[in-house]
Amino acid sequence: MKSTSLSLIAGVVALAAVTGFAALTAPGDEGTAEAGSAARLPVERSSLLCPAPSMSDLAETTYSSFTPAGEDGGEAGAAELEPADPLPADEDAPADKDAADKDAADKDADKKKAAASKPVISLKDLGKPGTAETAKSDAPALVGTATGKFAPGWTAQQTTTTAAGGARGLLGVSCTAPDTDFWFPGASTGASRQDYVHLTNPDDTAAVADIELYGADGPLKSDVGEGITVPARSSVPMLISTLTSEAAENVTVHVTTRTGRVGAVVSAAEDEVGSDWLTASADPAGTQVLPGIPADATSVRLVAFAPGEDDADVKIQLLGKNAAFSPAGNATLHIKSRMTASVDLKDVTRGEPGSLRLSPADGSTTPVVAALRVVRGTGAKQEIAFIPATGAVGERASVADNRAKGSVLSLTAPGATAKVKVTASAGSEGGEATVKTYTVKGGTTLEVTPEAPAGLKGGYALTVETESGGPVHAARTLTIPEGGVDMFTVQTLPDDGGTVEVPAAEQDLSVLDD
Repeated sequence: MKSTSLSLIAGVVALAAVTGFAALTAPGDEGTAEAGSAARLPVERSSLLCPAPSMSDLAETTYSSFTPAGEDGGEAGAAELEPADPLPADEDAPADKDAADKDAADKDADKKKAAASKPVISLKDLGKPGTAETAKSDAPALVGTATGKFAPGWTAQQTTTTAAGGARGLLGVSCTAPDTDFWFPGASTGASRQDYVHLTNPDDTAAVADIELYGADGPLKSDVGEGITVPARSSVPMLISTLTSEAAENVTVHVTTRTGRVGAVVSAAEDEVGSDWLTASADPAGTQVLPGIPADATSVRLVAFAPGEDDADVKIQLLGKNAAFSPAGNATLHIKSRMTASVDLKDVTRGEPGSLRLSPADGSTTPVVAALRVVRGTGAKQEIAFIPATGAVGERASVADNRAKGSVLSLTAPGATAKVKVTASAGSEGGEATVKTYTVKGGTTLEVTPEAPAGLKGGYALTVETESGGPVHAARTLTIPEGGVDMFTVQTLPDDGGTVEVPAAEQDLSVLDD
């Protein structure tokens, strides 16, 4: 056997840092991974996709990009978000076109291409958000990549305020990473809803996606949801109600890709209620946590789905300010296989903040996905938001675009009591970061108004880090009064995936001779 260089180890470590997965094997082991202790290393590359914000002429959108401060010494790198839709290649000029005119046209096309590829937002500093704004009704989707020191924990927020019209509301979304499988319980094909699935392709080759719809009685018949082509570096919005002839109030949307990968998110607008983004539920699991139900919620609807072959029975518990309890008359929910189930929990929080926990009932361990439709206000002053089931904060999670007023952080510990550190970053235009520590009692939800950065100018980001105890799930509610309506949006804070586990080799691969 010839000598094997240490570059093999370095290559595996780099692969893990970029892709989030690597296995190290010694020659002759036929793919068996070494059982050495694992190390965690910062990722070296992250990708995010932001959907096209709004078609309303009254919409104003703010983008905020942020990477938490980390250990010094990483590669310089960059973090940029740029338009997803490139200009099409220019057609050849007619043969009889004057050369001077052709040159002028070429230069004009080059300028347009340069403008289209110019980043909308480019992050300059760790621990300090970068921001940008647009009032264009035809603003495109954005694709972005962070490398080097900007990659670990990179997050971006898109927040759109639409003051009037059918899409009135505050629409907030944490830009998503590309993937191949998404579940969206809580969508609708009903007459009062206009829901779009936005598919964004960050890559240089086309992706092909399928969209499946499930109502209360099972799959909704659709002849146009299969084989949807999403061109390279482009975004395709699909009106859900045009994918089927069946009207259903509560629908679960399943997006998968045959080839390539996409970012997927649902925009939902409900007549006389409001609008917001619905992001994907956490992957199917027996237990799900949906954090951050506002204390003054006037209507809360749970929508759940069991994607497997077995029915699911789940216990519903509200993790309140002081204890966990089951809502009266809604202690459990039976979810038939591949059928969307829903239950109206009304004003379940009754003036106190809360979070919902779904857990197996009667021995059932069937995985489920879930989301909440949440309404605040009454009559003409209603506004809507969605809270999907989400993973725990884990080691660290961040959310960008917090304002001097209007941000509320919900922390819930579904198991053991936990301690977390919350950092309010430096402001985008000035101010110094502040840090506070909170203890979250097991089985409860703690709602806090973050301490804004000292001398804040502009917006800031919040970073939550678990210090001890059980898992913590978190959500940020942003409220902006507009025309007498408390417009609001809720973003969950799952682990940012800023580090990846890399297996260490027990065998010295630098000297393996014949």
